[in-house]
Amino acid sequence: MTPLDQAIAGLRFDPVLPLWLLAGLGLVCVLALGVAVWRRARGVVWRGLAFGVLLLWLAGPRLVEETRQTRPDIALLVIDDTASMQIGDRARIAAAAREALAAQGIGDVELRSIIVPEGETGGTRLFGAIDKALADIPRARLSAIIAVTDGQVHDVPASLPAPLHVLIPARGEETDRRVRIVSAPSYGVVGRKVELRAAIDDLGMANPSGGARLTVRRDGEAPETVAVPIGREMPISVPIPRAGPIVVELSAEALPGEASQLNNRAVVTINGVRDRLRVLLVSGEPHVGERTWRRLLKADPAVDLVHFTILRPPEKDDGTPINELSLIAFPVRELFQVKLHDFDLIIMDRFSNKGLLPPQYLRNIAEYVRGGGALLMSAGGEFAGSLSLAQTPLGAVLPARPAGGGSGVAEGAFRPEVARLGLRHPVTADLPGWRADAPADWGQWYRTTLSGAVRGDVLMTGLDNRPLLVVERVGEGRAALLLSDQIWLWSRGHDSGGPQAELLRRVAHWLMKEPELDEERLTASIAQGRLAIQRRSLGDDAAEVTVTDPDGGTTRLTLVPQQPGLAVASLPAARPGVWQVGDGTRSAFAAAGAANPQELEDLRATAEKLGPLARASGGSVHWLVPGGGVSGGLGGMPAVRRTDPGREASGASWIGLPRRGDHVVTGVAALPLLPPGLALPLILGLMVLAWRKEGA
Repeated sequence: MTPLDQAIAGLRFDPVLPLWLLAGLGLVCVLALGVAVWRRARGVVWRGLAFGVLLLWLAGPRLVEETRQTRPDIALLVIDDTASMQIGDRARIAAAAREALAAQGIGDVELRSIIVPEGETGGTRLFGAIDKALADIPRARLSAIIAVTDGQVHDVPASLPAPLHVLIPARGEETDRRVRIVSAPSYGVVGRKVELRAAIDDLGMANPSGGARLTVRRDGEAPETVAVPIGREMPISVPIPRAGPIVVELSAEALPGEASQLNNRAVVTINGVRDRLRVLLVSGEPHVGERTWRRLLKADPAVDLVHFTILRPPEKDDGTPINELSLIAFPVRELFQVKLHDFDLIIMDRFSNKGLLPPQYLRNIAEYVRGGGALLMSAGGEFAGSLSLAQTPLGAVLPARPAGGGSGVAEGAFRPEVARLGLRHPVTADLPGWRADAPADWGQWYRTTLSGAVRGDVLMTGLDNRPLLVVERVGEGRAALLLSDQIWLWSRGHDSGGPQAELLRRVAHWLMKEPELDEERLTASIAQGRLAIQRRSLGDDAAEVTVTDPDGGTTRLTLVPQQPGLAVASLPAARPGVWQVGDGTRSAFAAAGAANPQELEDLRATAEKLGPLARASGGSVHWLVPGGGVSGGLGGMPAVRRTDPGREASGASWIGLPRRGDHVVTGVAALPLLPPGLALPLILGLMVLAWRKEGA
């Protein structure tokens, strides 16, 4: 487009005196003439002409000729490229509309294009992008704004500086069904139920009514289907069977003719947490390491600790009546029969079979473990003697038995080490201070209890590479055996100490079936648009998993070993919904929320939001549909016209670009109409005529 040069002539004034002074002088002249008229003096006309010429000369009249260069108008073309525009043929229609506008050749209008990309979480910020583009466009040159969008805009302003023409890639107003989460708890207590509230909305319908089927799935379990009234909140009860994240997916049946089923489902992640843990700690006798257990358990505010220390064993009975003793009698029946199953963990610390626990109560503890309970035994010399609990019904659930042949306790300095299997087990893997290529930076112990038959997994070794920490799954429960009573040395910082708090915490959490410490575990999580997979196993690291996306498509993925017992992999997971990962034995689920949830709340193509603004600005709304033929033309594509200011800027089949007429002045020529050489003789001549007339 070539700018046009125009010559414009006009009359201008360049006063010699300030305007206020010139106005005052004019007032004096008017008063003088008024007095002369009142007195009917001769020569008033000539005097008035003299005053007029004087004032006109002082006003500086000039004939000015400007040479102007007309600047082309600018039309802004805005292409919406957000997530909702990827539905169906919208993106293709928008690209075709852009090509059609460029092909029309809009004469002396400069067409500037911008693309509105996907935002973060605030929906489609169409006018935010327009404001940035307008910062480089003079308002005097802005002819119109043409927006190709589905109408789902979340920053609609009150007004615009130019007509807005909206081109919507659809046949007309659409309908859409969505699942809306009204409220959902972020966590729930294990063993209880939580309630979330959801609703199904039918958008774009005048009077939505009736109901729809809502399917609820929890971590891949069998789905449950309930009938939900349209537009009404529905409470949904979700049980929390275990600790850790629980993925709940809600999906509604499709609405006939709706724009998209992408928002027909919603995903909620509820984190299962345990209530206050009840731990029973029974110390068979007072000893220096007893405080280690107590400090560790009391430091956790989520633990309710019940601790008993046997201070007066039966063999020390001197016949003193019980009501005269200051000690509390050991509540054997209450602890090991009535309230046994109220405890999440039982710790037996240097406890020996001295007749305090009859065989029936020991069998109760064994059945408690088999039924899903947790038992941790810290063994000293009593474990190898004739009063060892391994010789009782409790021995059936212990992961190791004491050594036979008279051997019991071994004395000698040693540093605990992680066994080969322990390098892969989450209880002992990556313990602070452990190094696979060098001795651990841990303090020494000096006594260990010798074991014989070992049924469980040896995670740590002690003196002469003998088992030190052994764990085992027993039925539905778990048991652990620490074959030394000197872990307290680490807590005292002896010989640089060691990770006693972390080790005991991991052992206790493994016993109580915390998911993050399972030795055979498959997990999946989604962060920043990527699915991260972790597989922990005591077997081989090499494995393949099958990833199922929210639409049912599958992908085979090979895991990469990261360390002994741990293999990982990742892949993009931008599509919202539930992703499932399986290795043939275990399954894991991860919830992917929408990257821009506000963008997917309403997926209709609609003029509800932009129509009022377009009409108020003098613009229009047009619906675009794919045309027929191989060329793939557009139906409903409006023609583009140039319109004069004050005229209509749109019609049923066309959009108008008003002419703004902006220009720049390239040259100015000025000619004084009353130069001093002409003005002064004229004024003097008129004054002489006025004087002679008055004197006649």
